[in-house]
Amino acid sequence: MAIQWYPGHMHKARKEIEEAMPQVDLVIEVLDARIPYSSENPMVSKLRGDKPCIKLLNKSDLADPETTAQWIEYLEREQGVKATAITTLQPGMLKMLPDLCRKLVPSRDKTEKDIRTMIMGIPNVGKSTIINTLAGRVIAKTGNEPAVTKSQQRINLRNGIVLSDTPGILWPKVDNEASSYRLAVTGAIKDTAMEYEDVALFAVGYFLKAYPKEICERYNISELPQDDMALLEEIGRKRGALRPGGRIDLHKASEVVLHDYRSGRIGLLSLETPAMAEIEKAEVERILAEKAAEKAAKLEAEKLKRSGKRHNV
Repeated sequence: MAIQWYPGHMHKARKEIEEAMPQVDLVIEVLDARIPYSSENPMVSKLRGDKPCIKLLNKSDLADPETTAQWIEYLEREQGVKATAITTLQPGMLKMLPDLCRKLVPSRDKTEKDIRTMIMGIPNVGKSTIINTLAGRVIAKTGNEPAVTKSQQRINLRNGIVLSDTPGILWPKVDNEASSYRLAVTGAIKDTAMEYEDVALFAVGYFLKAYPKEICERYNISELPQDDMALLEEIGRKRGALRPGGRIDLHKASEVVLHDYRSGRIGLLSLETPAMAEIEKAEVERILAEKAAEKAAKLEAEKLKRSGKRHNV
Protein backbone atom coordinates (compact mmCIF):
# COMPACT_ATOMS: atom_id res chain seq x y z
CA MET A 1 0.00 0.00 0.00
CA ALA A 2 1.68 3.20 -1.19
CA ILE A 3 0.17 6.33 0.34
CA GLN A 4 -0.41 9.11 -2.18
CA TRP A 5 -2.38 11.82 -0.42
CA TYR A 6 -1.36 15.31 -1.43
CA PRO A 7 -4.29 17.78 -1.29
CA GLY A 8 -3.95 21.04 -3.23
CA HIS A 9 -3.28 23.16 -0.16
CA MET A 10 -0.25 20.97 0.64
CA HIS A 11 1.29 21.62 -2.77
CA LYS A 12 0.72 25.35 -2.27
CA ALA A 13 2.20 25.17 1.25
CA ARG A 14 5.38 23.56 0.00
CA LYS A 15 5.95 26.42 -2.45
CA GLU A 16 5.25 29.03 0.25
CA ILE A 17 7.66 27.32 2.67
CA GLU A 18 10.37 27.27 0.00
CA GLU A 19 9.94 31.01 -0.59
CA ALA A 20 9.93 31.89 3.14
CA MET A 21 12.86 29.67 4.20
CA PRO A 22 15.65 32.20 3.43
CA GLN A 23 14.20 34.54 6.09
CA VAL A 24 14.09 31.78 8.75
CA ASP A 25 16.80 31.36 11.43
CA LEU A 26 15.75 28.00 12.81
CA VAL A 27 13.35 25.15 11.95
CA ILE A 28 11.25 23.29 14.51
CA GLU A 29 10.06 19.94 13.17
CA VAL A 30 7.39 18.09 15.12
CA LEU A 31 7.62 14.31 14.81
CA ASP A 32 5.45 11.52 16.15
CA ALA A 33 7.53 9.83 18.86
CA ARG A 34 6.04 6.46 17.88
CA ILE A 35 7.32 6.82 14.28
CA PRO A 36 10.14 9.41 14.12
CA TYR A 37 11.50 8.07 10.83
CA SER A 38 8.16 7.64 9.08
CA SER A 39 6.86 11.02 10.29
CA GLU A 40 10.03 12.87 9.28
CA ASN A 41 9.20 14.65 6.03
CA PRO A 42 12.20 14.36 3.68
CA MET A 43 11.26 17.72 2.17
CA VAL A 44 12.03 19.47 5.49
CA SER A 45 15.70 18.50 5.37
CA LYS A 46 15.97 19.65 1.75
CA LEU A 47 14.17 22.94 2.37
CA ARG A 48 16.02 23.94 5.56
CA GLY A 49 19.52 23.27 4.21
CA ASP A 50 22.11 23.94 6.92
CA LYS A 51 19.80 25.89 9.25
CA PRO A 52 19.69 24.54 12.84
CA CYS A 53 16.76 22.32 13.65
CA ILE A 54 14.90 21.27 16.79
CA LYS A 55 13.09 17.95 16.44
CA LEU A 56 10.23 17.61 18.94
CA LEU A 57 9.18 13.99 19.44
CA ASN A 58 5.56 14.62 20.37
CA LYS A 59 3.12 12.06 21.78
CA SER A 60 5.97 10.54 23.78
CA ASP A 61 3.32 9.57 26.35
CA LEU A 62 2.16 6.95 23.82
CA ALA A 63 5.62 5.70 22.74
CA ASP A 64 8.02 3.14 24.18
CA PRO A 65 10.35 5.26 26.37
CA GLU A 66 13.41 3.09 25.71
CA THR A 67 12.92 3.33 21.96
CA THR A 68 12.35 7.10 22.22
CA ALA A 69 15.71 7.48 24.01
CA GLN A 70 17.36 5.58 21.14
CA TRP A 71 15.72 7.92 18.64
CA ILE A 72 16.91 11.08 20.39
CA GLU A 73 20.50 9.84 20.32
CA TYR A 74 20.15 8.79 16.68
CA LEU A 75 18.62 12.08 15.45
CA GLU A 76 21.22 14.21 17.21
CA ARG A 77 23.98 12.60 15.16
CA GLU A 78 22.99 14.99 12.39
CA GLN A 79 24.86 18.31 12.44
CA GLY A 80 22.85 21.20 13.94
CA VAL A 81 20.01 19.01 15.22
CA LYS A 82 18.70 18.93 18.78
CA ALA A 83 16.01 16.38 19.62
CA THR A 84 13.77 16.18 22.67
CA ALA A 85 10.70 14.15 23.69
CA ILE A 86 7.52 15.99 24.66
CA THR A 87 3.82 15.49 25.16
CA THR A 88 1.23 18.24 24.87
CA LEU A 89 -0.53 16.65 27.86
CA GLN A 90 2.27 18.19 29.96
CA PRO A 91 2.58 21.81 28.73
CA GLY A 92 5.48 22.45 31.11
CA MET A 93 7.71 20.29 28.91
CA LEU A 94 7.68 23.09 26.31
CA LYS A 95 9.06 25.76 28.65
CA MET A 96 12.62 24.89 27.58
CA LEU A 97 11.93 25.62 23.91
CA PRO A 98 12.67 29.41 23.81
CA ASP A 99 16.01 28.92 25.61
CA LEU A 100 16.87 26.05 23.25
CA CYS A 101 16.16 28.30 20.27
CA ARG A 102 18.50 30.95 21.65
CA LYS A 103 21.27 28.40 22.18
CA LEU A 104 21.03 27.20 18.59
CA VAL A 105 20.91 30.75 17.14
CA PRO A 106 23.22 32.73 19.48
CA SER A 107 23.98 35.39 16.86
CA ARG A 108 20.35 36.65 16.82
CA ASP A 109 20.12 36.60 20.60
CA LYS A 110 23.22 38.79 20.92
CA THR A 111 21.79 41.41 18.57
CA GLU A 112 18.52 41.33 20.55
CA LYS A 113 16.56 40.61 17.38
CA ASP A 114 13.66 38.19 17.30
CA ILE A 115 14.62 34.66 16.34
CA ARG A 116 12.57 33.75 13.30
CA THR A 117 11.48 30.14 13.50
CA MET A 118 9.36 27.97 11.27
CA ILE A 119 7.41 25.09 12.81
CA MET A 120 6.70 22.15 10.54
CA GLY A 121 5.25 18.67 10.78
CA ILE A 122 3.02 16.12 9.10
CA PRO A 123 -0.76 16.22 9.66
CA ASN A 124 -2.20 15.24 13.02
CA VAL A 125 1.16 15.29 14.83
CA GLY A 126 0.06 17.92 17.39
CA LYS A 127 1.75 20.97 15.88
CA SER A 128 -1.19 23.35 16.43
CA THR A 129 -1.56 22.32 20.08
CA ILE A 130 2.15 23.03 20.60
CA ILE A 131 1.76 26.51 19.06
CA ASN A 132 -1.22 27.32 21.30
CA THR A 133 0.72 26.15 24.36
CA LEU A 134 3.75 28.28 23.48
CA ALA A 135 1.56 31.33 22.74
CA GLY A 136 -0.53 30.89 25.88
CA ARG A 137 -3.68 31.41 23.87
CA VAL A 138 -5.67 29.73 21.12
CA ILE A 139 -4.18 30.81 17.80
CA ALA A 140 -3.93 27.68 15.69
CA LYS A 141 -6.88 25.42 14.97
CA THR A 142 -6.71 21.95 16.49
CA GLY A 143 -8.61 18.78 15.79
CA ASN A 144 -8.39 15.00 15.56
CA GLU A 145 -8.75 15.11 11.78
CA PRO A 146 -5.50 15.47 9.82
CA ALA A 147 -4.83 18.61 7.79
CA VAL A 148 -6.73 21.15 9.91
CA THR A 149 -4.31 24.04 9.27
CA LYS A 150 -4.67 25.20 5.68
CA SER A 151 -2.42 28.26 5.43
CA GLN A 152 0.67 29.88 6.95
CA GLN A 153 0.52 32.40 9.78
CA ARG A 154 3.12 34.30 11.82
CA ILE A 155 2.87 34.29 15.62
CA ASN A 156 4.91 36.59 17.86
CA LEU A 157 5.44 34.71 21.15
CA ARG A 158 6.56 38.02 22.73
CA ASN A 159 9.66 36.38 24.23
CA GLY A 160 12.11 37.02 21.41
CA ILE A 161 10.72 34.20 19.28
CA VAL A 162 8.52 34.62 16.19
CA LEU A 163 6.90 31.46 14.86
CA SER A 164 5.80 30.85 11.29
CA ASP A 165 3.14 28.16 11.36
CA THR A 166 2.72 25.96 8.29
CA PRO A 167 0.06 23.45 7.22
CA GLY A 168 0.89 19.83 7.96
CA ILE A 169 2.34 18.54 4.71
CA LEU A 170 2.81 15.00 3.54
CA TRP A 171 5.10 14.42 0.59
CA PRO A 172 3.61 13.46 -2.79
CA LYS A 173 4.51 9.77 -2.48
CA VAL A 174 5.85 7.74 0.44
CA ASP A 175 8.49 5.48 -1.14
CA ASN A 176 8.83 3.18 1.87
CA GLU A 177 5.77 0.92 2.07
CA ALA A 178 6.28 0.21 5.79
CA SER A 179 6.25 3.96 6.49
CA SER A 180 2.96 4.24 4.60
CA TYR A 181 1.41 1.71 6.93
CA ARG A 182 2.82 3.34 10.06
CA LEU A 183 1.45 6.73 9.03
CA ALA A 184 -1.93 5.08 8.61
CA VAL A 185 -1.75 3.20 11.92
CA THR A 186 -1.07 6.41 13.87
CA GLY A 187 -3.78 8.40 12.06
CA ALA A 188 -1.51 10.79 10.14
CA ILE A 189 -3.70 10.34 7.09
CA LYS A 190 -7.48 10.30 6.87
CA ASP A 191 -9.01 6.90 7.51
CA THR A 192 -10.90 7.16 4.23
CA ALA A 193 -7.56 7.02 2.37
CA MET A 194 -6.76 3.45 3.41
CA GLU A 195 -8.10 -0.07 3.80
CA TYR A 196 -8.77 -0.50 7.51
CA GLU A 197 -8.15 -4.24 7.52
CA ASP A 198 -4.77 -3.93 5.75
CA VAL A 199 -3.57 -1.30 8.23
CA ALA A 200 -4.76 -3.28 11.27
CA LEU A 201 -3.07 -6.44 9.96
CA PHE A 202 0.20 -4.51 9.62
CA ALA A 203 -0.16 -3.25 13.21
CA VAL A 204 -0.97 -6.60 14.82
CA GLY A 205 1.76 -8.29 12.77
CA TYR A 206 4.30 -5.92 14.29
CA PHE A 207 2.86 -6.16 17.80
CA LEU A 208 2.99 -9.94 17.55
CA LYS A 209 6.78 -9.76 17.26
CA ALA A 210 7.65 -6.62 19.24
CA TYR A 211 5.01 -6.42 22.01
CA PRO A 212 3.41 -9.86 22.55
CA LYS A 213 3.03 -9.34 26.31
CA GLU A 214 1.09 -6.08 25.91
CA ILE A 215 -1.24 -7.64 23.32
CA CYS A 216 -1.97 -10.65 25.54
CA GLU A 217 -2.73 -8.44 28.53
CA ARG A 218 -4.95 -5.99 26.65
CA TYR A 219 -7.10 -8.62 24.95
CA ASN A 220 -6.89 -11.35 27.59
CA ILE A 221 -5.25 -13.82 25.21
CA SER A 222 -3.58 -16.79 26.90
CA GLU A 223 -1.81 -18.16 23.82
CA LEU A 224 -0.79 -15.92 20.94
CA PRO A 225 -1.76 -17.02 17.42
CA GLN A 226 1.08 -17.56 14.94
CA ASP A 227 0.17 -14.97 12.31
CA ASP A 228 -1.42 -11.53 11.91
CA MET A 229 -4.78 -12.66 10.51
CA ALA A 230 -5.29 -15.23 13.26
CA LEU A 231 -4.44 -12.59 15.88
CA LEU A 232 -6.85 -10.03 14.40
CA GLU A 233 -9.59 -12.65 14.36
CA GLU A 234 -8.87 -13.60 17.98
CA ILE A 235 -9.07 -9.93 19.02
CA GLY A 236 -12.39 -9.68 17.15
CA ARG A 237 -13.64 -12.77 18.95
CA LYS A 238 -12.59 -11.40 22.34
CA ARG A 239 -14.24 -8.04 21.66
CA GLY A 240 -17.48 -9.43 20.21
CA ALA A 241 -16.84 -8.17 16.68
CA LEU A 242 -19.03 -10.85 15.12
CA ARG A 243 -21.28 -11.15 12.11
CA PRO A 244 -24.39 -13.38 11.92
CA GLY A 245 -23.37 -17.01 12.12
CA GLY A 246 -20.42 -16.24 14.41
CA ARG A 247 -18.09 -15.04 11.63
CA ILE A 248 -15.51 -12.41 12.64
CA ASP A 249 -16.24 -8.86 11.48
CA LEU A 250 -12.71 -7.90 10.42
CA HIS A 251 -13.61 -4.25 9.90
CA LYS A 252 -14.89 -3.91 13.47
CA ALA A 253 -11.93 -5.86 14.84
CA SER A 254 -9.62 -3.52 12.92
CA GLU A 255 -11.36 -0.46 14.40
CA VAL A 256 -10.87 -1.90 17.88
CA VAL A 257 -7.12 -2.42 17.37
CA LEU A 258 -6.45 0.95 15.73
CA HIS A 259 -8.52 2.94 18.23
CA ASP A 260 -6.91 1.09 21.15
CA TYR A 261 -3.44 1.76 19.78
CA ARG A 262 -3.99 5.45 19.02
CA SER A 263 -5.39 6.05 22.51
CA GLY A 264 -2.56 4.18 24.24
CA ARG A 265 -4.87 1.52 25.69
CA ILE A 266 -2.64 -1.32 24.49
CA GLY A 267 0.42 0.26 26.10
CA LEU A 268 3.40 2.45 25.25
CA LEU A 269 4.28 1.00 21.87
CA SER A 270 6.60 2.40 19.20
CA LEU A 271 6.30 1.18 15.63
CA GLU A 272 9.92 1.54 14.53
CA THR A 273 13.49 1.71 15.82
CA PRO A 274 16.61 3.47 14.48
CA ALA A 275 18.02 0.08 13.42
CA MET A 276 14.86 -0.58 11.37
CA ALA A 277 15.10 2.88 9.82
CA GLU A 278 18.68 2.31 8.65
CA ILE A 279 17.70 -0.92 6.89
CA GLU A 280 14.64 0.65 5.31
CA LYS A 281 16.53 3.76 4.15
CA ALA A 282 19.05 1.55 2.35
CA GLU A 283 16.24 -0.41 0.72
CA VAL A 284 14.46 2.77 -0.42
CA GLU A 285 17.71 4.09 -1.91
CA ARG A 286 18.17 0.80 -3.77
CA ILE A 287 14.60 0.89 -5.15
CA LEU A 288 14.89 4.54 -6.21
CA ALA A 289 18.25 3.85 -7.88
CA GLU A 290 16.70 0.94 -9.81
CA LYS A 291 13.77 3.12 -10.91
CA ALA A 292 16.14 5.88 -12.01
CA ALA A 293 18.23 3.38 -14.01
CA GLU A 294 15.11 1.93 -15.67
CA LYS A 295 13.90 5.42 -16.57
CA ALA A 296 17.30 6.36 -18.00
CA ALA A 297 17.42 3.13 -20.03
CA LYS A 298 13.92 3.75 -21.36
CA LEU A 299 14.80 7.32 -22.39
CA GLU A 300 17.97 6.10 -24.08
CA ALA A 301 16.02 3.42 -25.97
CA GLU A 302 13.48 6.00 -27.14
CA LYS A 303 16.30 8.31 -28.20
CA LEU A 304 17.93 5.55 -30.25
CA LYS A 305 14.58 4.65 -31.78
CA ARG A 306 13.96 8.25 -32.87
CA SER A 307 17.51 8.48 -34.19
CA GLY A 308 16.99 5.30 -36.23
CA LYS A 309 13.77 6.63 -37.74
CA ARG A 310 15.50 9.86 -38.81
CA HIS A 311 18.35 7.87 -40.32
CA ASN A 312 15.92 5.72 -42.35
CA VAL A 313 14.18 8.82 -43.66
